[in-house]
This record gives sequence, C-alpha cells and structure tokens, in this order.
Amino acid sequence: MTSQHTIRRRMAATTPVLLALILLAFVLAALALGDRAIARMAAETLIRVTMVVGFWVFVGNSGVVSFGHAAFGCIGAYVSAWLTLRPEMKATLLPGLPELIAAADWPVLPAALAGGGAAALVALVTGAAILRLSGIAASIATFAFLAMVNTIWANWTSVTGGTSSVVGLDRYVTPWVALGWAVLAITVAAVYASSASGLALRATREDEVAAAASGIDRYRHRLLAFTLSAFFCGAGGALMGHFIGVINPDGFYLSLTFLMLAMLVIGGVGSLSGAVMGVLALSIAVEALVRLEKGVTVGAATFALPPGSQEIILAVAMILILIFRPAGLMAGREVMLPARWVAGRASRET
Repeated sequence: MTSQHTIRRRMAATTPVLLALILLAFVLAALALGDRAIARMAAETLIRVTMVVGFWVFVGNSGVVSFGHAAFGCIGAYVSAWLTLRPEMKATLLPGLPELIAAADWPVLPAALAGGGAAALVALVTGAAILRLSGIAASIATFAFLAMVNTIWANWTSVTGGTSSVVGLDRYVTPWVALGWAVLAITVAAVYASSASGLALRATREDEVAAAASGIDRYRHRLLAFTLSAFFCGAGGALMGHFIGVINPDGFYLSLTFLMLAMLVIGGVGSLSGAVMGVLALSIAVEALVRLEKGVTVGAATFALPPGSQEIILAVAMILILIFRPAGLMAGREVMLPARWVAGRASRET
C-alpha cells in the first residue's frame, strides 16, 4: 500500500515536467503559425519565465515582496555584454573597462552563466544586510537597492555607457534557447521548493514565531533563496540583452520591476505554476492588445483600439483579478497529475 506522503511527493514531482510540456507546446504553436513577430514574442515570453520564476524563488517562498530583482537583470545583462562584445567595440564604447575584461571575448553561454553568477554574488553581499529587515522595511530596502544600481549604471559612463545604449551584442537567443533556460529555472525552482531549505522558508512565511520556536534560521534560508533567485534574474537579463542586441539601464528599472510583479500577482504568488501561467497569460494578452491597437481587418472593415488601450485594459484586468481572485489565476495550486494516476502507478511499482 502506497502512503499518502509518497503519492503527494510524486504528484509534486510531475509539476516541472508538466510546466515544461506546456512551454514546449507554446513554442511549437508559436512557430507553427509562421509569423516572425509571434516567434519573437514566444522567445521574449520564455526569457520572462526565467526571470519571473527566479523572482518567485524568493518572493513566493519567503513572502517578502522584492522591488530589487530587476537590478539583478541589469547586472547580468552588462556582465554578459562586457564579456562578449568584441574588444575593439569595447575600446570605443566602454573605454573605462579593466584591461582583463576589455580584452575578453567569451562564448555566449559562459557569459550568461557569468552574468547570473555576478548577480548572485551581489545578492549574497547586499542580501546579508537587507534580509536582516522584515516586512515592508525589507521591501523598501530592495527598492533602494534597485534605485542605487540604476543610478550607478546611468552615471558610470566609461564602464556602462551611461544612459547611452550599449549596442552590438550577438543576437543568439531563439525560442529554443529561451525554452532551455526556462525549463532549467523551473526545475531548479521546483527542487528548491521541495528541499529542506524551501520548506523551512515557507514555514517562516506562514508563522515566523512558530518557525523560530522550532529552531528555523529564517535569515539563512532567506539569503539562500535571495541568492538563487538573483542568479536566474541575472541570467534572464543576459538573455534579454542577447535577444534584443541592445541594453540600457532604464530597460531594467521600474517598468520591468512592475511587469514582473504584475505577472506574479496575476498568476498567483502561492505556486510555481502561478509564476509560469502569469507570464504566459500576460504576454499573450499584451501581444493580442498590441495587434488590436494596430488594427484588425475583417472583410472590408478595419477595427482598431484607441492608442493606449493596452495599458488601460491590463490595469482594469489586474484590478478585477485582485478583487475577485486575490490569490491569482492558479490560486496557489500547482499543475500536476491527478492523485489516482500517481497512486495507480505507484501501486504497480510496489
């Protein structure tokens, strides 16, 4: 007889597999349409999945709202640019780079990993101070960190190019490359959520006093989640730079911060599936509204939404979701196989 604990554990293990299959179906459907704009939307959506899933690793497990994770995307994007741009371009655009970095000419994959690693290192250092705070104080501190990074990047002209865009990045990110990173982020996030550290962190989210009485070190588990989440946000920033081919500090500031928060809120902070579904739902909605603003021809008539309708409709949709479904579209539930399927297979194995 299979225990209920074993069945629940096996059901949870199906979540990252099913989410990966959903994203695979999304890519295949986008490519099957033969529209280059939709294929680009699919790649951009999967990059956002990588970043928002990384964002969820900290916010979803700790319950602390962070406004600073877009800064990790900025760090990752620029580190990857520093390592992959041709040395002659760096000498012109970024003359203040240290000689070792100015001469670097790395392949794109190690550079993306280095971007994620640099973001994780910064998160480890800054998180050591920020995460001693709790609640709204911690959230405000993360926003201060975001503003600080943006200010430094916008004014450190010889190293970052300042407010001028850094151009010439290799554009290698396709829907398949982005899918690989998204699946990796989902897998790592699922493994962390089911680990001892993830369970302990969620216990502190639900009841800090009871968790502390049980001997759980909230600070240590928060710092681990913060560092891990920063890695995927940094890698996502590197992917975004190599998807567009251009980076600018303002591209990783308030607009990205609120977009990531919106995706997480719409999908539901309480589950990994909510993070993924929120990105898919909002990205598809934005693409549809953009096309409607440009105009859709039906027969001899052309229908178009007024300019700016996209932002208004999305804002209204968010308000309605917060009112009628405050836990998000997934309401804290995970995508997983039914219990009877898992139990039947487990019984056959035993």
